[in-house]
Amino acid sequence: MASTRPKGLVPVVPGPGQESVWDYPRPPRVESTAEHVVVRLGGVVVADTRDAVRVLETSHPPVYYLPLSGFAPGALTPAEGVSMCEFKGRAGYLDLHGGGRTAPRAAWRYPSPWAGYEVLADRVAVYPGAVDDCEVDGERVEPQPGDFYGGWVTSRVVGPFKGAPGTLGW
Repeated sequence: MASTRPKGLVPVVPGPGQESVWDYPRPPRVESTAEHVVVRLGGVVVADTRDAVRVLETSHPPVYYLPLSGFAPGALTPAEGVSMCEFKGRAGYLDLHGGGRTAPRAAWRYPSPWAGYEVLADRVAVYPGAVDDCEVDGERVEPQPGDFYGGWVTSRVVGPFKGAPGTLGW
């Protein structure tokens, strides 16, 4: 099988307890996690769950999808716009509300995902750079580089990650 790695790219070697995003598959894999995931906006918790799933795709840090039931009442409202994923289907965007703040299009979901991704139907992903902070098991998440992808960078994953300038062709 041919490598999906861009020529000349040298992945970071994962240490103990770490994963390399270059070992993630394409098409992406969805896996359940019991990690404690918290999202804050406006100084308040807008989502809190131990029932998330991670979507793992080559060159991307994991994207965490939280159950709709994990969000505070009124935290999510529909927003304008849609996008298309070649694997998961059509995504719709959501505004996120908390603590008197609104983060426009800070979240997205696949209400009718394509085959293999049905578990995402009642789940929402959040752009970590659009909110006060996101945590996984108490660790503050860094947003994936760039302004398009919504990956969650923690000490558990190593790159380099797609999204930074010069990575569009990856």
